[in-house]
Amino acid sequence: MEKMKEQEKNPRVAYGLALLALARADRNVVALDADLCGSTQSVQIEKNLPGQYFEMGIGEANMVSAAAGLALCGKTPFVHTFAVFATGRPFDQIRQGVCLPNLNVKIVGSSAGLSDFGDGATHQSFEDMALMSVLPNMTVLAPVDAVEVAKAVQAAARIEGPVYIRLNRNDLPVLTDDSTPFEIGKPLVLAEGSDAAICVNGVTAGMGLAARETLSGQGIGVRVVNFSTIKPLDGEAVRAALSGVRALVTAEEHSVIGGLGAAVAECLSKTPLPTARIGIADRYGQSAHNYEELLEHYGLTAGAIAEAVKELL
Repeated sequence: MEKMKEQEKNPRVAYGLALLALARADRNVVALDADLCGSTQSVQIEKNLPGQYFEMGIGEANMVSAAAGLALCGKTPFVHTFAVFATGRPFDQIRQGVCLPNLNVKIVGSSAGLSDFGDGATHQSFEDMALMSVLPNMTVLAPVDAVEVAKAVQAAARIEGPVYIRLNRNDLPVLTDDSTPFEIGKPLVLAEGSDAAICVNGVTAGMGLAARETLSGQGIGVRVVNFSTIKPLDGEAVRAALSGVRALVTAEEHSVIGGLGAAVAECLSKTPLPTARIGIADRYGQSAHNYEELLEHYGLTAGAIAEAVKELL
């Protein structure tokens, strides 16, 4: 645990250490990777527990099928590659070979959203949560920081069935600690406010809190609610977390189609609120000099979130 705290701002580093701890405690936990173990941090298993590691090469469909076979043999396989490849290339194998028989396979999509800023549209995933959420039996997690990443690994291991974990590649602010609750399906209020609510996860959590600070100076009280689970969501818990506000903004590093905004809207369908969705419009990504440049270009900023709240109110 102490080693994790030294590197805790980076979700990938925290993930690798958490997976290693899990695999040391349970020798049925195995890691599969598609030639990206240094980036996904499954390299921790390769180096320390080589008997529990399988290098599958650039063959994502075969990797998922092999993971399904390992699950049938009583193993708990964690499958790794970039999010865009983890969900898109082997979609048929995930649907038919993992979710249909409800096998105990965990899929970890690294470098999600815009976080792989240098490699452009082919490597940036705006649709991964939508693809995984539509599949029956699949649990979809998007941890807010490195501390939650470690909790998500443990939670995924406890679930008997398919799980998708979405990971950012860059350092993120640490917004939770070991005592912060982490429950599958339940949102977590990060900051209170009564005028409007901002729903966030991943990189947008820090933006939501910054927007709240700006709006507080203008006399507007904003609640910031973290959604580390996209599916399944506890509808009653969502409605309770958002009760009493007059407006709602969802902010996500994902397409506005089929992600956090859509999931929250489904929960509120009988009690709708004036809502704005901040996210990626119906378009592809591109390369840039740095991550912040892309976030600004795609309108994922604290300023954009604050403006959306004011417009609704």
